[in-house]
Amino acid sequence: MGAERSRGEATPIRDLHIAKRVEDIGFYAGFVGAAYMLGRTLTSIIWGILADRIGRKPVIVITIFSMLVFNTLFGLSMHYWMAIATRFFLGFLHGSLGTIRAYAVEVCRPEHHAVGLSLVSTSWAVALIIGPAIGGYLAQLFPMNSFFGRFPYFLPSLCMSVLYFLILISCIWLPETLHMHRLEKREDQATDLLMAHLSNSEDFVRKHNTSTWSLFKNWPLMSSIILFCITCFDDMAYLEIFPLWAESNKKYGGLGFSTEDVGNVLLVTGSGVLLYQTFVYPCIIKVLGLINTSCVAAILSMMLLLTYPPMANLSKPWLYCAMNIASLLKNNCVATIVTCSFILQNNSVPQDQRATANGIATTLMSFSKTFAPAGAGIMFSWAQKHQHAFFIPGDQILFFLLAMVVFVEFICTFKPFLAMTKESSSGSCH
Repeated sequence: MGAERSRGEATPIRDLHIAKRVEDIGFYAGFVGAAYMLGRTLTSIIWGILADRIGRKPVIVITIFSMLVFNTLFGLSMHYWMAIATRFFLGFLHGSLGTIRAYAVEVCRPEHHAVGLSLVSTSWAVALIIGPAIGGYLAQLFPMNSFFGRFPYFLPSLCMSVLYFLILISCIWLPETLHMHRLEKREDQATDLLMAHLSNSEDFVRKHNTSTWSLFKNWPLMSSIILFCITCFDDMAYLEIFPLWAESNKKYGGLGFSTEDVGNVLLVTGSGVLLYQTFVYPCIIKVLGLINTSCVAAILSMMLLLTYPPMANLSKPWLYCAMNIASLLKNNCVATIVTCSFILQNNSVPQDQRATANGIATTLMSFSKTFAPAGAGIMFSWAQKHQHAFFIPGDQILFFLLAMVVFVEFICTFKPFLAMTKESSSGSCH
């Protein structure tokens, strides 16, 4: 939808029969994003429990097939309600995210967990950044009177569905990891039963309580999940606002970028995040540790967000260069905190609860992201209409609020809020 901002009047299919004014596009686009997150909120824990019971591979295969089907249907949406419904079911049947995080930990040795989980968060971050950029390019390849012109979002969706199909085929060679520890688990359980019989203590039973509900009492897990959720809320709101703000006219406080300009910025950002997470992040973790790294990333992220509105006063070449650097640094900060929280979460639970714990994290994260795009879209629409407010113009208050969310992330890295296991306690900034 954001592509239409630089292309004049939208055709009925392109605006899904809802956009009456350019300023209102952000409002409606936010609820499309929120539908996906709402669906994922409702089922992520269930998918995690299934992955701990039947295995990682079946859950990954089922969810990828579901995404292939509903992603294609989303591209054929002719009405707003159809776009909302298909996005909802995409989230409802998307159970692979938490499962893949558990899988990444199980296929890597402990000393490589940082690299494995950084690749998971990198792939997700790069997809969120490069995906809209590629979609913006593909949506403009065909004239309005052609099939792909009438359904501009079908070609990007079809390309993604082809990719899903290739991934689905590659799952044939995907090994199952849940069984790797079953023999050890049975031996441990026999030892635990003997110790429970000998000790018969309430403390022992509490310590070895492995029910799903016991995870909610695991404060090292829950505190890291809360930090993760706040960071994802900030990231989702930023990704909703940035393309709309960058493409909006300067009289509305925006940058006046074309869709191609925004796409180029996002492509540079995605490539930079991939390189950073692969080669730089593991080295920083070794030097600073998980918590210090998160603290530095949060501070840098706040500073960057507050510089966005003044950048609109730069001339075009300097503005383009500054936005590439700022966007790259901002997304690297988010990827850093998210990956640190992944490691903290997976260090807080045993192997047989790992997928369920990641399912809880995905559920709560999706719940926070349900409100982020809708809230960001509403705030952006409000900011567009209050550019000459007496106290803090619209674009400035927009990024100030995002910076305040990051400040909450920073606070959440300190004790007594953040509790850590022995494996994660090095590198604390407390």
